[in-house]
Amino acid sequence: MPIAPQISSQHVTGFVVGLGVAAAGFYFYKKNQKRVDDWLRQQGIALPVAEGSDYQTMTLEELVREKERVEDIIAEREHAATQEAPAKKPRAPRKRPANQPPRPEPKAA
Repeated sequence: MPIAPQISSQHVTGFVVGLGVAAAGFYFYKKNQKRVDDWLRQQGIALPVAEGSDYQTMTLEELVREKERVEDIIAEREHAATQEAPAKKPRAPRKRPANQPPRPEPKAA
């Protein structure tokens, strides 16, 4: 049975440094997100359009992609609504068999 390696202070230091570099990278990306995303699109990388985008500045291709995404969401919700409708249909009241006498009314106190 192999022996598990021990975690040393170098492992912990490496983890903390890596976490710090990742946090700094994320901070700088968010600060310059529009410029970075524009540069990535120029390189041919298809990025999803950010929510809350200004539709006036979007290209025709981006607008069409956004329109198709919204149409897909609408279709999914309509489909889900039609699937739920039969399940929510109220039941008809049960009929008492003809040979069973009616139940007595409860007495008022």
